[in-house]
Amino acid sequence: MANRHLSRSIVLQTLFEWDFNGFVSKSADAGLERNLSEFAPGLEDGGFSKKLIKGIVKKRKELDKIIEKAAPEWPLAQIAMIDRNVLRIGLYELIFGDRKEVPPKVAINEAIELAKTFGGDSSGRFVNGVLGTVYREMGEPGKDDDSQKKKKIADPSKLPREELGGGVVYRRENGKLSFALVHDVFGYWTLSKGHLEEDEDARQGTSRELAEELGLKNLELLEEIGVNEYIASDPKKGPVRRRVSYFLVEAKDKDLRLGPSGGLDDARWFSIEEMEDLKIYDDIRPLIQKALLKLK
Repeated sequence: MANRHLSRSIVLQTLFEWDFNGFVSKSADAGLERNLSEFAPGLEDGGFSKKLIKGIVKKRKELDKIIEKAAPEWPLAQIAMIDRNVLRIGLYELIFGDRKEVPPKVAINEAIELAKTFGGDSSGRFVNGVLGTVYREMGEPGKDDDSQKKKKIADPSKLPREELGGGVVYRRENGKLSFALVHDVFGYWTLSKGHLEEDEDARQGTSRELAEELGLKNLELLEEIGVNEYIASDPKKGPVRRRVSYFLVEAKDKDLRLGPSGGLDDARWFSIEEMEDLKIYDDIRPLIQKALLKLK
């Protein structure tokens, strides 16, 4: 795949120029043709570089929003130009690319190598951190895909299993219900959840995770209202089976404060009416509906 690595290097150089010149679409196409001719004459990559540059140009604003959410401590303009364009390449291949053609781990590793080669001393670690954050969350977006479109796993029961705890967190004020939701880097509002530690049972771990993620100190876990299982991607383990036990949780205080998380960028209270128009995962809505039935 040496040709692909060279192609990505040419694409990176072209994106750098395109970024420097203020994102003029035609300059990206012309720049790629010029750079291919000058630095890789005779390169045969089956149109890979042209397809990649076209996709990144089209999705640039969306990619930039994901970078901002995955690295909230780094405003986009303060990220080195090489690093942010390496991230655009890596994120595009990771999220929008053909996984059969470029598996996620290949996309991440190639981006890290580009960062190490063309960036500064810390570029590789930075790119690895941002892409790793997004990769860890990628069990979520695929949950709503048609099952026929997903890559078949011969025996999911043999995958490593991770136990998580989550909550349908609600509060009452003046007789009205509102629910706490968190917003992820893929644009979905979802329920707060987190991994359980080895020495914790589901209730203990869920209480700790909700307090850390939502900043709510006074929580009362009531009954378990559902369990969701899905296949997620882990940067080190590969595919894993995640099992999330969800509890109905009453909050006595109302000041939400999102804890440190590269995969989330907001936490808010929503009324029942407000939630109707939100982008929420298909397997989360039934849990909220079940909570509503129990609370009415």
